[in-house]
Amino acid sequence: MIYLDYQATTPLAPEAREAMLRWLADDGFANPHSPHRPGRAAAAAVELAREQVAGLLPPGGRVIFTSGATEALNLAILGCGAKRLAVSAIEHAAVLDTARFADPDCAVLSVGSDGLVAADVAIPEGTGLVAVMQVNNEIGTVQPVEALADAARAAGALFLCDAVQGAGKLAPPKNADMIAISAHKLHGPKGIGALWVRDGLELAPLIHGGGQEQGLRSGTLSPALCAGFGAAAALCTSLRESDGQHVESLWELARALFADWTLSGSAEQRWHGNLNIRREGLDVARLMSDCRTVAFSAGSACASGSGRPSHVLRALGLSDREAKTAIRIGFGRYTRAGDLERAAAAIHAAVGAQGAL
Repeated sequence: MIYLDYQATTPLAPEAREAMLRWLADDGFANPHSPHRPGRAAAAAVELAREQVAGLLPPGGRVIFTSGATEALNLAILGCGAKRLAVSAIEHAAVLDTARFADPDCAVLSVGSDGLVAADVAIPEGTGLVAVMQVNNEIGTVQPVEALADAARAAGALFLCDAVQGAGKLAPPKNADMIAISAHKLHGPKGIGALWVRDGLELAPLIHGGGQEQGLRSGTLSPALCAGFGAAAALCTSLRESDGQHVESLWELARALFADWTLSGSAEQRWHGNLNIRREGLDVARLMSDCRTVAFSAGSACASGSGRPSHVLRALGLSDREAKTAIRIGFGRYTRAGDLERAAAAIHAAVGAQGAL
């Protein structure tokens, strides 16, 4: 199987797996909230991981471990107490659905045909929270989040950034008020994420109980998950330059292999590990069935199988019919050039068989 779905999840780094094993062994099972020696050792592992994850985020804030980015985003949106919200049209469902729950009349910030929110977009008067993602999960466009954070602050609003697809790859928005990230999108384990909260910003907890995680997220932490997250984050820090160079070379190859397909969104203002392309007349469901040796997607894994056209592609101005002819190919650290070449050959053969060449 050739794995090309890095936006859905990334392969677990061997270093992250190794870091987790220590806390899955017979002598590493202690509760990190217990005061005895094994508990204190587990707590120390958690705090080391917190420091490693903080290395991906701006100074002047604190890291709150959560079960993933969805919980982190819920904590940010619901915990900040904002009554009026503004979110971009291409946010992940974890932001869109939560924002609409918190504010049924939340403002939607449009994007252009390039998939970008304008840096000078108008923020409605009275907005208390603006949420714009750093890198879109479906089309890979990189938003001007620092300019948007400045605009939010000028409007008297907080700024939340979903940095799930950018963390460990791009510099974080240094002027955001809250940033959500997820371990499994940067070669860490599933089941853990984090919310970075700027110093001085107070949130109300969603989960009540024992008061863990600085009173914001009650529940027993998993030292193994924290350790894996921390190791993956540290690896991203040390390998950021080489990972970026590798992705750039893969991007150039992928663009050449699919040169006659139409790219969705800006070719320049995007993370080049995300290739969202479409072809007129393509039956994507059939293509995915025919290409059983290649793992790619038709969009967000969270919306897979819904049958609904992508809200992201529709926000770019595509029709429902056009949106349903797009596929997403994602690659990164562990992808080899030969993987892309074999995958492209399989996809082209399947496309040719259905007459969409």
